[in-house]
Amino acid sequence: MDNKPYILVVEDDRPIRNFIAASLKTQGFNYIETDKGVEAVALTMSHKPDLIILDLGLPDIDGVDVITRVREWSKVPIIIVSARENERQKIEALDKGADDYLTKPFGIGELLARIRVSLRHSRAITNEKENAEIFKVKGLTVDFSKRKVTIDNEDIHLTPIEYKIMALLCKYAGKVLTHNFIINEIWGAAVGNETQSLRVFMASLRRKIEKNPAEPKYIYTEVGVGYRLADD
Repeated sequence: MDNKPYILVVEDDRPIRNFIAASLKTQGFNYIETDKGVEAVALTMSHKPDLIILDLGLPDIDGVDVITRVREWSKVPIIIVSARENERQKIEALDKGADDYLTKPFGIGELLARIRVSLRHSRAITNEKENAEIFKVKGLTVDFSKRKVTIDNEDIHLTPIEYKIMALLCKYAGKVLTHNFIINEIWGAAVGNETQSLRVFMASLRRKIEKNPAEPKYIYTEVGVGYRLADD
C-alpha cells in the first residue's frame, strides 16, 4: 500500500505548476494537478488529498472561493502560493481557512518545508491523543494538564492571558494565525483596543520565552498578518 502523502496542485501558470509538480515528484510525493478552481473542489472531494497547494488567481473562480467551498466539509491543509502581496488579501485567505501563505516568487526549499510542517500538523490533530497533554519544540515545553511552561526545564511564569495565547499557538504550531483569529479566540471579538492588547501581551510573552526577542526562535511575526509558533 502506498502511504506517501497525496498533494493537489492548483495553479493556472503552467511553468510554475510543472516546476512544483517536478519538485514534489523528486521528493517522493504523489500529486494531481489542475488549473481550475471548480475542478479543484471536485478533485478534493473525489481524491481526498493530504494537502492542497493553491494559487488565488484562477481563471474560473477565485482561490478564496475554493478555500470557502472546501472548508465547508474538509480540514485538509491548504498552502496558498500567490503573486498577490496585498496584506488584506493574505489575511482574507488565512481567515477563510488557509493554513499558510507563500508569495511568488518563492524558493522550492521553502515550499517543501511549509509542506512538511503542514503535514505534521495535520497528522497531529488527526490523532487526538498525540500532543494532547504536552507540547515540545526546541527546548520549550508546555504541559497542558499542569498549565506549566518551561524553557530547558526552567519554569516560565505566564499570566492567564499569556498562557491562553501560548496554548493557542501550540495548538496550531507551524500555522500562521491572523491577529483577528487570535483576538477572537482569546477575547471573543475584535473590538476596542484588543489589537493593541495583543501586541502588548505578545511582546511580554516573547520577553519571557525568547533569549533574544529581536531574533526569535519560537514565535515568528508574519508582518501585517499575524504570528506563527515554530514547529521544529
